[in-house]
Amino acid sequence: METELFPFVQVFGEKWMVSRPYHLSGVSRPARCSRAELTGDPAMFQSNLLAGRRILVTGGGTGLPKTISRRLLELGAEVVIVGRQRSILDETVQELSKVTGGKVTSHALDISAGSSVDSVVGDIWARGPLDGLVNNADDNFISRTEDVSPDEFDTIANTVMHGTFYVTSAVGRRWIANGRKGSVVSIVATYVWTGSAFVTPSSMSRAGVAAMTQGLAVEWGPKGIRVNAMALGTGGGSIETDAIPMRRNSEPGELANMAVFLLSDQCAYLTGEVIAIDGGQWLNGAGTFTRHANMADEDWKALRKQATRGSVEKPP
Repeated sequence: METELFPFVQVFGEKWMVSRPYHLSGVSRPARCSRAELTGDPAMFQSNLLAGRRILVTGGGTGLPKTISRRLLELGAEVVIVGRQRSILDETVQELSKVTGGKVTSHALDISAGSSVDSVVGDIWARGPLDGLVNNADDNFISRTEDVSPDEFDTIANTVMHGTFYVTSAVGRRWIANGRKGSVVSIVATYVWTGSAFVTPSSMSRAGVAAMTQGLAVEWGPKGIRVNAMALGTGGGSIETDAIPMRRNSEPGELANMAVFLLSDQCAYLTGEVIAIDGGQWLNGAGTFTRHANMADEDWKALRKQATRGSVEKPP
């Protein structure tokens, strides 16, 4: 059966191609919460909850990590963001400084380059020690696994798994050497538990980050360092909601509030957890991208052609 390719939809601030229209299939949408409830009004937390804290956010120039950075600033933290593109970082720093009045700085960094990571973290530390880390640098695309080249696999694994380890290790070593407590929050996806067809490099890499989270929680717990992760679904944009028990997509502010909670001292006994925040989606059917299983060869070729041109970006 021929599958028509439909326009892009937003997923956590990124774009990707869907293979069929998304709709509620006759399921009634429940009453919507207020915008403040969905986006996460900062009043949910004490206004000075993170005062005096210095937190590093990877991939912080766009999408969800940008939203998390803003929430951290609103609650009194000093934020350092890193990412590949200097121009985007500069725009984000200017915007967040203006809207929050908080202190935010940036460093251009490709976290897949291990030696560069340690050098940049050293520069950041020279201006003051960190108290928290949010790992959210990402790379991904949808493809049949047999079409993925070794270079394409390495591109994703080097950023998602290797890069996350490089940053976490560079920060953690300094916490340990200085006898400081710290908190790490990594953003993964719910397919770390189930795997997912058509995003094999990403699901393998994110599962590695989940394993790192649990292992380091045991290793670093006696040193006062907590390590947790948030597992997101795909309900971050205008995609179908009939597969989500909550019958709606997530709002970035809700996800940012979870990150704040995990970073704060208000849950100081919580470590080694990978917490799903997806409206119950993963419980309602494993394998996030299995809906692509019936796509024809012509459609896969078109999807990969779009991805090669850079017009199809990564899913979560």
